[in-house]
Amino acid sequence: MKHVTSFTIAAVCAVSMLWTNVQPVQAQEATVPVASATPAPPAPDPPPPAETQESFFRNTELGALVDAYYDFYSTRPSGDAQYRNFDTKHNQFAFSMAQVWLAKPASADSRTGFKVKFNFGPASTLVNSFEPGTNEFIQNIEEGYLSYLAPLGKGLQVDVGKFVTQHGAEVIEAKSNWNYSRSLLFSLAIPYYHSGVRVSYALNGKTTIMGTIVNGWNNVVENNSGKTLGAQIAFTPVPALSIVQNYMAGPEQESNNHDWRHLSDSTVTWTMTPSFSVMGNYDYGNDTVAGSAVHWQGVAGYAKLQARKWLAVSPRFEWYDDPSGFTTGAAQTLKEATGTLELKPSDSFIWRIEYRRDFSDAPVFKTGSGLKKTQSSIGFGVLYSFSTKG
Repeated sequence: MKHVTSFTIAAVCAVSMLWTNVQPVQAQEATVPVASATPAPPAPDPPPPAETQESFFRNTELGALVDAYYDFYSTRPSGDAQYRNFDTKHNQFAFSMAQVWLAKPASADSRTGFKVKFNFGPASTLVNSFEPGTNEFIQNIEEGYLSYLAPLGKGLQVDVGKFVTQHGAEVIEAKSNWNYSRSLLFSLAIPYYHSGVRVSYALNGKTTIMGTIVNGWNNVVENNSGKTLGAQIAFTPVPALSIVQNYMAGPEQESNNHDWRHLSDSTVTWTMTPSFSVMGNYDYGNDTVAGSAVHWQGVAGYAKLQARKWLAVSPRFEWYDDPSGFTTGAAQTLKEATGTLELKPSDSFIWRIEYRRDFSDAPVFKTGSGLKKTQSSIGFGVLYSFSTKG
């Protein structure tokens, strides 16, 4: 019994010693560092389809425009009145254009965007009359491009596709101009649209720069293998004053990459008071045709008095010199004076009553009995538009 008891005590002591020796080993193993990354938070669930669609429609603008007019010309032309864009018919109630557009701007919250404008009517035909391509569907697209706002600095926007020109003080849509008829500079001195790449960047709250590389003037389909380059700087030193300088250069003649056309375009707009603004536009262009240098230039001055919210008066005066007849078809100097009375009973409806007098130093205005040096017109334009963005 005594031996059993001694054996039992010895066994208990051995187990105790073994346990004591094992415990430190376990503690050491527990203190060995183990690479353990904090689990990444789960990816957020994608927004449900209904929410995505709601965001798309909330950020997308849908709009439409209808433009019609009546003009009576002193020359009583049997065809279209000369040196006029879009309002060319004599003594007719005429349709100029209809437009539908869809646009989503690129932003920091949604970096991709687009813009599509569909035009229909005689104005669209005239705008695309210089297009080398023959696809009529393309000619009905005034603008169609994709945008991406790259996260570089304050945001670098890249547009790719067909877009209206950056040149000039006026645009294709009359509702965005001060007068109904388009100026000589808009009609003769500058292009309507381009196809290519446009990059713009806001340096600060006052200065924006832009560059383009495009097929050329008024062509989706290229007419040579060269490319036309454009640059713009827009400067707003104070909110009331805007200065925009454009320059464009490149080969524009068919199958000719050697002779480059150059265009400088300057526009200054000054809002002198909340109800009175003035604007000036100067263009100078040159090219080489059949080995001979040609050039053209012109200046336009505008004023707008917003007498009431629904009533405005806008005179315009122009001088345009085309000594080689490159842009007008005859060596001449043109002048014009326009007076426009605008009635705007609502944000959607505009009625403009307008008188215009054109002068040339050469007999170029067609009449039933020959050519004259002057042409007058009186008429009105009616514009209706709407937009989901107001």
